[in-house]
Amino acid sequence: MIDWLNQRLTSHRRSWRRQAWAWLLSLLLVLPAWAAPVTLNLKDADINALVESMSVLTGKNFIVDPRVKGRVTIISSKSMDEKELYEVFLAVLGVHGFAAIPGDKVIKIVPAAGAKQENVPTVDQQRRIEPDQIVTRVIQVQNVSAAQIVPILRPLIPPQGHLAAYTPTNVLIISDSAANVERIASIISRIDLASNEEVEIVALRHASATEIVRVLTALEQGKTRADPAAGAGSPLRMVADERTNSILLSGDKTSRVRLRTLITHLDTPVDAGGNTQVVYLRYAKAKDLMTVLQGVSKSLSNDAARNAPIPGQPGAPPGGSSSSSSSGGSLVDIQADESTNALVITAPPELIRSLRSVIAQLDVRRAQVLVEAVIAEISAEKTAELGVQWVAAGNSVIGFTNLGTETTSLANIIGLAAQADSGDLTALSAARIPQGMQMAAGDFSGNNRFGALISALAKDADTNVLSTPTVVTMDNEEAEIVVGQNVPFVTGSYTSSTSSGSSGNTNALANPFQTIQRDDVGIKLKVKPQINEGNAVKLEIEQEVSSVVPSANAATQGPTTNKRSIKTIVMVEDGQVLVLGGLIDDKLDESAQKVPLLGDVPLLGNLFRYRSTTKLKRNLMVFLHPVILRDPTQGTLHTSDKYSYIRQQQLMARENADYLLPNVQSPVLKPQQEVKEQRTILDLSPPVPPEPAPPKSAPPPAAEPADIGFNNR
Repeated sequence: MIDWLNQRLTSHRRSWRRQAWAWLLSLLLVLPAWAAPVTLNLKDADINALVESMSVLTGKNFIVDPRVKGRVTIISSKSMDEKELYEVFLAVLGVHGFAAIPGDKVIKIVPAAGAKQENVPTVDQQRRIEPDQIVTRVIQVQNVSAAQIVPILRPLIPPQGHLAAYTPTNVLIISDSAANVERIASIISRIDLASNEEVEIVALRHASATEIVRVLTALEQGKTRADPAAGAGSPLRMVADERTNSILLSGDKTSRVRLRTLITHLDTPVDAGGNTQVVYLRYAKAKDLMTVLQGVSKSLSNDAARNAPIPGQPGAPPGGSSSSSSSGGSLVDIQADESTNALVITAPPELIRSLRSVIAQLDVRRAQVLVEAVIAEISAEKTAELGVQWVAAGNSVIGFTNLGTETTSLANIIGLAAQADSGDLTALSAARIPQGMQMAAGDFSGNNRFGALISALAKDADTNVLSTPTVVTMDNEEAEIVVGQNVPFVTGSYTSSTSSGSSGNTNALANPFQTIQRDDVGIKLKVKPQINEGNAVKLEIEQEVSSVVPSANAATQGPTTNKRSIKTIVMVEDGQVLVLGGLIDDKLDESAQKVPLLGDVPLLGNLFRYRSTTKLKRNLMVFLHPVILRDPTQGTLHTSDKYSYIRQQQLMARENADYLLPNVQSPVLKPQQEVKEQRTILDLSPPVPPEPAPPKSAPPPAAEPADIGFNNR
C-alpha cells in the first residue's frame, strides 16, 4: 500500500488534477489499514500534495498560505506512527522555510519569516511540544543581567526567530522552534549562575590600607594595559577600610592569593625611630592645623599606651619589650612648613594613619560669604524766619532793636555796610553775609536818622543717601572695608616763649607746634561670619557712616563730624535681608524774639518781633544681605553681575563725556569673554595709532647748502 501511495504522489507532478478524485477514493478504501505504522518515501513531490496527505493521515485541518510552494523529498527506512509522521511533516516545513501555526480547529501553514507574528503558542518548561513547532517562551533570568545575555545568544537564533530582553523584570522573550528554544534555555541555565567570587578581609598591622590599595591598583592597571588577556577572568576589586585599616579583596582565587602575598610583603614595620611623612594641605593653614594635631597626637598616644598589651601576655611583642605605641608620645613630632603649607609628621605608623584621617576631615574647602550692607537715609529740613528790626537816632536819643541770629541781626548788617563803604571788602565773607531775603530802608544823612531791616527766610533741604558697601570673606575670618577720607583733628598745641634781660621781658615766640590725630571719615564695614550647619550665618557686624560738617569754627576748633554706627551680632539665613537698626527722627524747633509789651500789640507788634521755625525729619535704616558662596560657580555668578554693572556704567560715562584732548577716552573694563580667553583683566593691547594725514603736494626740492665748517677743506 505504501509503495502504491509513493507511486501516486510521484506521478502527481503531471496528472494531479486529473487523478485527484481517483486518488482520494483509493485513500478512503485503504483507511482501515493506516492505523498501522507507515513508511514514508517521497521524491520531488509537491508540498501542497504532502499537506493534503498529512491532513488525511493525521486528521488535522490545514490552511495553506498562497506563498507556500515547492517540492519535497522524504527518505525513510522504517515505519512511523501518526505522531512521528506529524513531526516529520513539521521538520520538512522548517527545512523549506515554512512553519505550522496551530489554532483551535485548524493549523495555518505560513512562511517562517512571519510566523513569530502569528498566534504561536506560549510554552513553559513543563509543557512538551513537537520540536519543530514554532513557539514563544519567556525565561526568567535570576543572577545575571538579561540585556547582557542577548548579544551572546543572538547568533544562535535564526533570522526568522526573535530574541529580546525586558529589563524591568530581567526576562528574555524567545520565539523560534521548540527544539531551538529548549536549547537556548539550556544555555541560559548554565550562564545564569550565582557568582562564586569570595571576599577576603586582609588586616594590616603596619602599613596604611589606603596607600597599599593605591600601589596595587596602579600595578594591576599597568598589567592590564600590557597584557589585555590578564583581565579576561573575574574582575579583581580592592577596597580600603580606613576605620579598621583593612583591605577587602574580591575576585578569583588565584588573583586573591597573589595579591595577598604582595600585601604581606608590603605590610612590614619601619625602624624603631618612627616614620616621617609630609602632608601637603590644600585649604587649611599648616601653622593653625599644627596646634590642633599636637593636641590630638597626645590623646592618641595616651590611648595607645593604655591599650598596649602587657609583656608576657598573648599579643605582646616578642622579647617582652613594650610596643612603639606605648612610647608614642615621645616619638610624635609635628612641624609646619609655612612656605609650602605642609605638615611634617614623625610618628609610629598607627598614629600617622589616625592623624592623616583627622587632616583629611579638617583640610576641606571652606565656604565664603558675600556681605552686602545697605545704608539708606532720607532727611527733610524746612526753615522759615520772619522779623523786623529798626533803629532811630536823634541829637541825643538813640533807639533800636537787634533781633535775629548773628548774621541776620541789624548790627551785623550795619557793620558790613560801614566796612564796605570804607573800601574794606574783606568783611563781605560768606560766613558773615546773611542768608535769605534782607530788605533795608532809612535815612542816615541828616540829624534825625532812622532805618529799618526786614528779614525773611524760607529754606527746604532734602537728603537721600544710599550706600551699599560690599565685602567678601571666608568663613570665620574677619574682613573690613573702608571708603572715605583721612581727616586731621587737632588734639593740642604748644607755644614756648624766650625772654632777654634781667627784667624777663618776653621778646619772641619760639617753636610753636600742634599735635594732630588723623581719623578715617566715611563708610566702614567690619564683619566676621560664621556658617553653621545648614544655611544659617552668624555675623559679627560693625557698621559706621561718618561725614564732616562744614562750620564757621572749623579753623579754630577743628571739624565737626556726623557719625552713625552699629555694632551687633545677628543670625541670618542665606540670602535673607535683615534690618540691623535705624532711626526715625522728627524734630520741630520754634523760636520768637520780641520787645516786651510792644511785641504783643496786635498787628503793630510785628514791628517788634522776630520769629523762626525749623522742622527736621530724618529716616535712617541699615539692612544686611549675606550670601554663602560654597563653590567657585556661585562666586563666579555674583562676580559676573557686579563686573557687568560696573562695565555698563563705564560705557554710559564714555558716551556722555566730552574730551578736549584728542584720542583720549575714559577707561573701560574688558568684556568677560576676553578676560576668560586672555586670562587677564588688564588691557595690554598696544594703543591704536592715529590715522595718517592725507598726502599733500610735495614742495620743490631746495638747493643743497654748501659744506661749511670743519668739513669744508
